[in-house]
Amino acid sequence: MSHEKPMQYVDVSASPVKSFFVTMLTRDIELEDAILDLLDNCVDGALRSKQGSNGEKPYSGFEAHIEFKKDSFLIWDNCGGIPWSLHDYAFKMGRPTTHPADTPWTVGVYGIGMKRAIFKMGKDCLISTRNGDHDYDVHITPDWIDNEDEWQIPVKASVRPKKKDGTEILVGALYPSIADRFGDDAQSFKSELERRIATHYAFIIDKGFQVTINGDSVKPRIPHLIFNEKAGGKKAPKIQPFMFRTTTDDDVDVFMAVGFTRPIPSSEEIADEQEEKRYSTIDAGWTVVCNDRAVVYCNRDELTGWGEAGIPRYHNQFIAISGIVEFKAKDASKLPTTTTKRGIDASSRLYLQIKNKMRDGLRIFTDYTNKWKGRPDESKRHIEAGTSLSFEEIKLRAGRLPFSSTKTSVPKGAQYKPELPLPVKLEPRKRRISFVKDIEEVRLVGGYLFKDVSADPSLVGEKCFDLIYREAKK
Repeated sequence: MSHEKPMQYVDVSASPVKSFFVTMLTRDIELEDAILDLLDNCVDGALRSKQGSNGEKPYSGFEAHIEFKKDSFLIWDNCGGIPWSLHDYAFKMGRPTTHPADTPWTVGVYGIGMKRAIFKMGKDCLISTRNGDHDYDVHITPDWIDNEDEWQIPVKASVRPKKKDGTEILVGALYPSIADRFGDDAQSFKSELERRIATHYAFIIDKGFQVTINGDSVKPRIPHLIFNEKAGGKKAPKIQPFMFRTTTDDDVDVFMAVGFTRPIPSSEEIADEQEEKRYSTIDAGWTVVCNDRAVVYCNRDELTGWGEAGIPRYHNQFIAISGIVEFKAKDASKLPTTTTKRGIDASSRLYLQIKNKMRDGLRIFTDYTNKWKGRPDESKRHIEAGTSLSFEEIKLRAGRLPFSSTKTSVPKGAQYKPELPLPVKLEPRKRRISFVKDIEEVRLVGGYLFKDVSADPSLVGEKCFDLIYREAKK
């Protein structure tokens, strides 16, 4: 019988490991997306500052500036700064349950964007911010990052007091791969970053927000749709988008529009190498917008309904078709986005329901394109009779259109299905002529025409017609 003493156990530490946040957390995000996270914070700051400002240009007066070079990265804005009431949450690794309620329409849901972006680029960061009477600095140093036991970050009064509310983030001690992109690869990196900002923030910039990269302003790339202002209907069909709108039970507003963005190209234009290159630069496909951010831009695959449930796969013949679907929610956690806020959660129940209507809209315009195949000039006249309108302008026009209820289907809401002009059926250019004659008569005529009494009767009949036709044309 054993008399050994029982094993003495001690508690196991479940404390976080700082190196995990600094290295592992940054592996699943691209550098460009990390910088967009910082821009998201700027926009959220503007939303906190404007507090429900309406109008066509609600972001007017707000701006963010990005500057990068081989040894540093800088972003600064005038978007209100980080309120002192949020400072204890802004710098935590994640989002605590005690976090104050978010300002409506902001997208900072997970509490990792700013920290992940900083750790993606370098090991030394000075964050300077002013909000009202509070003007302070937070310095994340290499020593703090390397010290697994130290989690407190000193907060000090700002060394350089700012004149306006806003935030400045300066990252140094860049990792070698980041320094290369900001240095030797600077031009291509700037072009890619500009493209992403021009698309992802297209609707925000169009509403007044200003963004510069190394001093150059970013111009928004806004999808437009053709809309014929004249009265439509079955008696006078016009080119207009298919539209759908709804508000979900948890207060997410959805508005969708899909239609033509330009004339349908001819088969010759698509086949021609130069024309194909020109057409391939045109924005086609689906853009998905969540709280003014374009989380998907001009997508042309199964994510947005192409090539599934009876919808054809995207092909250049559909280059003129474009669609926009917008989700708006005061609580951003209700939006069907991924954690990066630069993608759609394809398994979201809300998105899957709306995707049904997206396919309904695609079907209308792919069918229309097929019906006009081979007659691009006639189709072009119908499309050019309309006006190219932005998404916001389309939504304004929607208020005057006769939407019909879709309460009997999922999702419930209301839709506008346009009456599109159809090609006039062309009369067949050929006719069959057939008749019956006595065989001896056919043999006689065959011998006369072909010197062959056994000539095929169909050839005899066709020759007779050709002879009379030539006589008739004289």
